[in-house]
Amino acid sequence: MKKKAIHRREFLKSTATAVSAGLILPRTTLFGADAPSNKLNIALIGTWGRAHAHFGAISSENVVALCDVNEKHIASAAEKFPKAKHYVDWRKCLEQKDIDAVVCCTTDHTHAFIANWAMNRGKHVYCEKPLGNSVEEARVVRETYLKNKNKLATQVGTQRHAKPNFDRVRELVKDGAIGELQAVFAWGNRQIRRPGYPPAKGTPPKNLHYDLWLGPAQWHPYNPVYFSGGPGANCLNWNMYWDFGTGQVGDMGSHTMDLAWNAIDAGLPTSAEGSGEEFNPEVTPVELETHFDIPANDWRKAIRVSWYQGGAMPSAPRRYIDLNRIGHGAMFKGTRGFVVADFDTRVVIPYGNDADFTYYKRRSEEDVIQPMGNFQREWIDACKGDLKTSCNFDYGSKLIEMMLLGLVAYRVGKKLDYDPVKGQVTNSAEGNDLLTDNYRQGWTLNG
Repeated sequence: MKKKAIHRREFLKSTATAVSAGLILPRTTLFGADAPSNKLNIALIGTWGRAHAHFGAISSENVVALCDVNEKHIASAAEKFPKAKHYVDWRKCLEQKDIDAVVCCTTDHTHAFIANWAMNRGKHVYCEKPLGNSVEEARVVRETYLKNKNKLATQVGTQRHAKPNFDRVRELVKDGAIGELQAVFAWGNRQIRRPGYPPAKGTPPKNLHYDLWLGPAQWHPYNPVYFSGGPGANCLNWNMYWDFGTGQVGDMGSHTMDLAWNAIDAGLPTSAEGSGEEFNPEVTPVELETHFDIPANDWRKAIRVSWYQGGAMPSAPRRYIDLNRIGHGAMFKGTRGFVVADFDTRVVIPYGNDADFTYYKRRSEEDVIQPMGNFQREWIDACKGDLKTSCNFDYGSKLIEMMLLGLVAYRVGKKLDYDPVKGQVTNSAEGNDLLTDNYRQGWTLNG
């Protein structure tokens, strides 16, 4: 909806009426988001790589703590935020009393731990994707968030969600441009192959606290290859190993499935099946496809949602269309056509003699979804106001729970029946066991 202009006199009058009525107004309503008294005290946990993408947004706030297992990374971030206290252990960082909010940019296998611990201490949280490495982690984080949703703002770092194309795709699908929705497909073509965990090599440099980098993961000897990538891409040196990540499922899968989920208002699946290359107990698969049954909601019937990666692809809607030219994309199949999209563009492909678009009731200009603006800024403003974000921990945890359940189905090698309320596989004891991870002694998810 288009926003109506509010004149200053009307604003002051309405504010005075609200105050006199005893209503509690957000600080932003009374003093403005950028007032000195309204700045957030933020802890940046993980100060390198993806953290650099947050520097601009959080510079308007008070960055009071920097935490990283690599002291050189802390020193670099301290040039930007010189007043912040320094930590190498995120557990100690979260005990700093004046912290209001946490931005988590650490390794994937610590995301759920940091997010959950921070919420347990009353902190708003922005957590880079994926939100968890196991089904249990996703569910624990969601449970903690839902207990606190009336006082905490959360956001999962699927920042591509802010692209206007996400909303244009949603409008096409929901408004019936392809008729009644029948199935959804998403894919990614990244192919990074590894034989297994790197062997022991050398010793960690003094600035790197390797044991803390491992965190809750099982012990693996140090190898510099884990740290040989550049900012923003170093995750590709470790996230394909089961103890540290979930490969492309948690990486670009989080972004690409978000393009699909934003359009279909999906809930948790009732089944999952997966197939791909031969299982490697050390390395996540490159070639993989997973399929899920998603229940109906108030505007569509039950549908099938599928994920493909590493060369596996859905069938093209027409012989002359090459989906392989889209590195990461989504396709929506309806009774009267397809929508094919990447992060920035989309195309409608009608089919059938009656696909004349007379059935398509395009929404009015006033009902077009308005741009959300800066993704990180949306979370910061939510921390100070209505707590509403586009990718909160309810939305984001369900998306990654589905994707991770697909990995479990792939490992078991059979179609799994899933109880989304209880979070249990009902037809495979092995599958049920794989919903959880084993952590090193001394580490707890719900601290």
